[in-house]
Amino acid sequence: MTSFELRAADPSDAPRIAQWMSQPHIARWWHQGWSVERWAQEIEQQAAGEHSTPYLVAVDGEEFAYVELYRVRLDRLAEYYAYGEDDWGVHVAIGDVTRVGQGLGRELLRSLAAVVLQADPDCSQVVAEPDIENTPSVRAFVAAGFVQHGELQLPEKTALLMVRTRAVQGGMTCTT
Repeated sequence: MTSFELRAADPSDAPRIAQWMSQPHIARWWHQGWSVERWAQEIEQQAAGEHSTPYLVAVDGEEFAYVELYRVRLDRLAEYYAYGEDDWGVHVAIGDVTRVGQGLGRELLRSLAAVVLQADPDCSQVVAEPDIENTPSVRAFVAAGFVQHGELQLPEKTALLMVRTRAVQGGMTCTT
């Protein structure tokens, strides 16, 4: 069983996040290869609002991923599917390239969904919208118990709506 540590990102994390987001395996899908200053501003904006919260994730004491948890009703995604009022969304980027392809993505997704569903009893589903062409990401979501609920035509991509409900049980832990 893998145990992840989740901590809220702050502007001092911007250099690491900017470096991760500029890597080809992330930049291709996220399109956020921004400067350190732009990332610091983004983190401040997210932390000040109610829409999204940025996190860094560690395993074995080493930070390896960037995560955003967001309220779908406050996100543009709400325009593209019949969302539930208490749906949560998740974005995940594994920044440490040495950790890519080891199954950590699916374990992290499973853990995040379980933690969100446990923390918010009103939430009945956690969703994501990976690019339909991002096969490794789609596979990780499926392996984590998310189910494909059709395609969404977003302005910058054709996405798959991936949904994880309470019916899927996960045995992973995530500590905050």
